[in-house]
Amino acid sequence: MPFSTPNRRDFMRAGAVGATATAALTLASTGGSAAATEKAPTTNLRWIDGKVPALHLGQSLGVPWPRGLYKTSQNFRLRDASGRDVPVQSWPLATWPDGSLKWSAHSIPAGETPAETYELQAGKPASPDSPVKLVEKADAITISIGPRQWVVPKQGGQLIASASVDGREVLRGLHLVAISQDQPDLSDTGSLTQRNFTSAIGKVTVEQSGPIRAVVKLEGSHRGTGADGLRDWLPFTVRLYFQAGAESVRVMHSFIFDGDENKDFIRGLGLRASVPLADAPHDRHIRFAGLDGGLWGEAVRPLTGLRRDPGKDYRAAQIAGQPIPPLSGMAETVSKRLDLIPSWGDFTLSQANADGFAITKRTKPGHGWIHAQSGQRAAGLGYVGGGTGGGTAFALSHFWESHPSRLDIRGANGELAEVTVWLWSPEAPAMDLRFYHDGMGIKDHPTEREALEITYEDYEEGWGRPYGIARTSELHFWSLPATPARDKLVQMAGAVRERPQLMCSPERLHAVPVFGDWALVDRSTPTRKLIEDQADFLLDLYQRQVEQRRWYGFWHYGDVMHSYDRDRHEWRYDIGGYAWANSELSPDLWLWYSFLRTGRGDVFRMAEAMTRHTGEVDVYHIGPYRGFGTRHGVQHWADSSKQPRISNAAYRRIYYFLSGGDERVGDLMRSLLGSEETLTRVDISRKLGKPPPTEVIAGFGTTWGSFLAMWLAEWERTGDKRWRDRILAGMNAIGRMKRGWFTGEAPFDLATGAFKDPGDQIGVSHLNAVFGAVEINSELLTLVDAPEYRKAWLEYCAFYNAPAAELRNLLGQDVKGRGLTESHSRLTAYAARQLGDQKLADRAWQEFLTGHAKAGYGLGMKLTHIDGAAVLHPVDENPAMSTNSTSQWGLAAFQNLALVGDRLEAVAAQLGPDAYRTKG
Repeated sequence: MPFSTPNRRDFMRAGAVGATATAALTLASTGGSAAATEKAPTTNLRWIDGKVPALHLGQSLGVPWPRGLYKTSQNFRLRDASGRDVPVQSWPLATWPDGSLKWSAHSIPAGETPAETYELQAGKPASPDSPVKLVEKADAITISIGPRQWVVPKQGGQLIASASVDGREVLRGLHLVAISQDQPDLSDTGSLTQRNFTSAIGKVTVEQSGPIRAVVKLEGSHRGTGADGLRDWLPFTVRLYFQAGAESVRVMHSFIFDGDENKDFIRGLGLRASVPLADAPHDRHIRFAGLDGGLWGEAVRPLTGLRRDPGKDYRAAQIAGQPIPPLSGMAETVSKRLDLIPSWGDFTLSQANADGFAITKRTKPGHGWIHAQSGQRAAGLGYVGGGTGGGTAFALSHFWESHPSRLDIRGANGELAEVTVWLWSPEAPAMDLRFYHDGMGIKDHPTEREALEITYEDYEEGWGRPYGIARTSELHFWSLPATPARDKLVQMAGAVRERPQLMCSPERLHAVPVFGDWALVDRSTPTRKLIEDQADFLLDLYQRQVEQRRWYGFWHYGDVMHSYDRDRHEWRYDIGGYAWANSELSPDLWLWYSFLRTGRGDVFRMAEAMTRHTGEVDVYHIGPYRGFGTRHGVQHWADSSKQPRISNAAYRRIYYFLSGGDERVGDLMRSLLGSEETLTRVDISRKLGKPPPTEVIAGFGTTWGSFLAMWLAEWERTGDKRWRDRILAGMNAIGRMKRGWFTGEAPFDLATGAFKDPGDQIGVSHLNAVFGAVEINSELLTLVDAPEYRKAWLEYCAFYNAPAAELRNLLGQDVKGRGLTESHSRLTAYAARQLGDQKLADRAWQEFLTGHAKAGYGLGMKLTHIDGAAVLHPVDENPAMSTNSTSQWGLAAFQNLALVGDRLEAVAAQLGPDAYRTKG
């Protein structure tokens, strides 16, 4: 075989090289002079969609800095391409081990005329013309931006008591609403009981107070409003974001399901507010936004289409949303009969699914609904208000993707209209979170293992509950002095629909060593081009699959399926553990590293949606499995395997820093701290026929490796060295073990984070390194001084894929459990780079190129179009497509290119294209 592994003697000799490298790492980690002399890299910011947006509602983003360059107190200034100073608010997000600034966050005002590019540099920031002013008193918080003011009570049920423009109230009493029922529908017993709930505020915290950005956090629960009791449930966190220059408040709404799924069925969930109306009914306007610039707009009392014509100027003004001219100039045939024209009070836009919405209206309760319009997908923005008296627009992000959703306007022909943004429409069937089968008589571990053999579902009675899962939604509420022009409303809808985002270029991000080993896009050689083309192909493939397979819905949007059924031309949505991916083998990281390399806006949004979903729905936030996630399955919570490999902070951390410290994602990572304690209740290996453990056992990769990410994130964010010490406790323990990483697992000390075993046994799993362990180790070994651990990790990297005889020579016995050779090629590449070993570098490319080809992921993959009677809708497929394979192909490709890219063409030439190209 032309590619081999250094033997034990060679590896130990290479350890001398490793010791030199470790010394260099130690210098860097203590803030040596080399780091301190870093110059500030040019930091240009550009829009990730490649175009300047017509409108943006405020921006926040994160920027990494070289070690030792800046203190956390550093000020920054921002200039646009013309050299004009742009107001910016900055704050530290993370530090290097020496305490210097690692990540900074920056926020700029909202605006209608953003620049194409900006440059960020050290210096004094410009001040905004209309800064955010926050005044906190004992009973309420008042936020002012220019002529706008919002009042946030500190107790009670209202998120916002009032919003006003120029002293005129345009929104009142924003609060949460929920409807529950005790069974899913009437078919079970012929009757059901519904209950109404509203928000009850428990705690209010000011997280930021301006001048560009203010953030207010409200925590509480939904409280029953009926006479049958004051039950509190569905705990929520709502953040209100106020941005200089913005006309709207951004609302991030998160809730946790803490009910009994067999009797607590959510029928409706939303946010509701009142809108005072003073204009005459013919000067009141209703708007709903469609996609691609479309807008539905009518007046409460229409003046067009009548038998008698009020006059062109009157019709034109009403259509434009402007006050009509004085009635004295209107044709008498109309003006004296205005009260005989029906006034429409109630309007609804209902998005029942991803392919259909309907707009209906009625004059008032007790009278019939009239169909107004329908279409496929709505943007999720509505408006109610007057031409002079003002009003409010309201919008829900990912409106049609997160169906069933609905926008309601009630009482628009009265003095006080009511608007409700339904996150779960009460028109839809009640939310049914019950387990999808009855257990099929499976009552013991042997039978559970038998079931796993046929459906790949890890079932165990009582473990497939949704108790503790969560969901986050993003909304906006505008305070407007008058009905906006139609084009402006379209711009507002677009700014929520695809939120404009500034970001550093991939080159600038790559210039600072963050997030481990990844390479920029490079098509300079033939095989590199093939790899880059396939990377684009796989991104396009999954974007197609999301749309063609309709991977949408309130609990689903952001996730993808796990495995494909080529016979049905369908993903295995109904087959046990083959259905929803739930982060299996790190699709989250594949998407984020794809974005880091390309800077593509469409990839950013796909990765963002996955981060939102997998961090909320696939993870338990309270209850017996707190801090753990659920393995892939037919329902996101159904599989009985609860593990930290799914809740892994590594899947949230990249987005957290790029987004400028998204507060909700920061909460999710921080809430994982202490979740090691869940190991005392969840024995991950309980079904393997082993005697029950007397101590907590932690696997090095899927468990401890996942804990590493949450400790690293907290250490970076706070500078608290106890998290570094917890990391080092485990590292040093593994470094002392006889078998090092090949030990696989060991008794774990919850108090210190160390392992308590000498590591005499050998335990190898193909899953240990594919849930972020490679990426997080690559980072950590540049941040901490752990020479024995580094040696153990390099040994594992060099020998995991080694020929059996060489591994037997190392460990003294044959080893089972190795797999995913092509995925682990990046471990081989890491060892090659660290040890300066060309033979390992060449072996890494052989493993990657030939291994993926054998699995159907050879270079040059193609799609086949399937239509006609074989499928319900035309689809594009590759029979080999698999989320596991896609994720691991991408991660291995990106890291191998970064680590041993210089050897790619030589190995490709030696292998020949037949060894690594897709056949047919």
